[in-house]
Amino acid sequence: MHRYFILLFLLPCFAAFSQEPGKTKIQYSGNVWEFNKDIYEFGPRILGNVVMNHDSAFLYCDSAYVNEAENKVIAYGNVRIKLSDTLNLYSDSLRYDGNTKIAHANSNVRLIDNQTTLTTDTLIYNRNSKIAQYDYWGKIVNDKNNLVSHHGYYYTDNKQFFFKDKVILINPDYNMFSDTLMYNTVTEISYFYGPSHIISKDKKDSIYCENGWYNTRLDVARFRDRARIYHEATYLTGDSMYYERKNGFGQVFRKALIYDTVQNIMLMGNYGEMQRKKGFAFMTDSAVSVLVDKKDSLFMHGDTVRATFDSVQKIKTVFCFYQVKFFRHDIQGMCDSLAYLSKDSSMTMYHDPVLWSDSNQLSADSIRLTILNGVADSLKLYSSAFIISRDDTANFNQIKGRNVLAKFRNNELYKINVLGNAQTIYFAREEDKTLIGINVAVSSDMLVFLEKNQLKSITYIDKPEAHLYPEKEVPPNERKLKGFKWEEKRRPLKKMDIFVW
Repeated sequence: MHRYFILLFLLPCFAAFSQEPGKTKIQYSGNVWEFNKDIYEFGPRILGNVVMNHDSAFLYCDSAYVNEAENKVIAYGNVRIKLSDTLNLYSDSLRYDGNTKIAHANSNVRLIDNQTTLTTDTLIYNRNSKIAQYDYWGKIVNDKNNLVSHHGYYYTDNKQFFFKDKVILINPDYNMFSDTLMYNTVTEISYFYGPSHIISKDKKDSIYCENGWYNTRLDVARFRDRARIYHEATYLTGDSMYYERKNGFGQVFRKALIYDTVQNIMLMGNYGEMQRKKGFAFMTDSAVSVLVDKKDSLFMHGDTVRATFDSVQKIKTVFCFYQVKFFRHDIQGMCDSLAYLSKDSSMTMYHDPVLWSDSNQLSADSIRLTILNGVADSLKLYSSAFIISRDDTANFNQIKGRNVLAKFRNNELYKINVLGNAQTIYFAREEDKTLIGINVAVSSDMLVFLEKNQLKSITYIDKPEAHLYPEKEVPPNERKLKGFKWEEKRRPLKKMDIFVW
């Protein structure tokens, strides 16, 4: 009897193996069945229109080897496993174990699930866990999203991909790079679990985070762990962020920061919002705006800090309102509300403003301060202007008028021009500080020059009346001009004092 034989059938052949308890044997059919024990050590070879069935899964291929004893199959040529109504696995060759229900697909592998296609060179699919795995580069195409990674898992039950190592998501509007990423093909939401970058195709937007999610269909996201959003010259960061990319709307929670890197202006707080298309942002909850300077930055605090932006997203205006205080080592202030204009570096204070410069306290109905190149340049006091400096523990030098124009030199007041209803009370002293007398004067206008914050000269303009009185001739109740108010106790002497009203 020959050890080699070939059975040819005009009709397909069918076979089923005896079934072990708890295990289902593979059933198959084909046009040709070959077997030679010396040649086909694995088992018989099936050729032509091969169809195999195992626990509701169907395998189709050009040819296959079947191992009856181990319940295993090796398939070749146009291999396809129909795993469900929507899930199909294609490859050039495949090994399938009927006992473990694990398939190893090789060469030109495609796993297609509805509108999602995974392509790779080798893939393992476990029918028990319903997880597909590849370990050397794979590509997923889903709607408008293409994803590439070095390692990947696909959970077919919940339509979830898990990518690891060199993950790239390519979208018509942006590219996404991540160390670890999970992607749901139904919701089209990406979940980040490691350092991740999102860069728009026009290079204007860039996002970084180490944890969070991104809805690629709606362009809506939430980021955590060192999250940052860059848009042209401005970036946004905080402990966590919510972002709608199409609307340019962002929310920042805890340790929030909006930074204009061109104007060197920061907005900080524990809650912030960015409305990029509407051209404004605001911060609240311990809100601070910082005019950054290498030598001496200015810190402004209010209940709310708001900024407006120009067409290239540079900050045009900063508004601080409700119980505002600011601090810089050479100048401090307080008011109810404040507006800073970046185009001329000017700051206007409203509603009971008080400004301190060295030993001088300045107040008015409103105050406008201009800072050039990080240095105080000029000052305007509008209506009810009042300048006070302490002479000694009980007495004060005072200048009062309708409006005041003042100039700084080396961050010190050196020129004061009083316009309208000018009044002064000045304690004149010798160089050794001996009191000469008390100078009381009024005139229409007045020009005052200071040197190192000490009076150098006063020029009275138009209808002056000036008298130098001995100290004894001016009683204490006449040594203060009407409206005098010394606010030294409310002056912020350090940065954290801006939070104390």
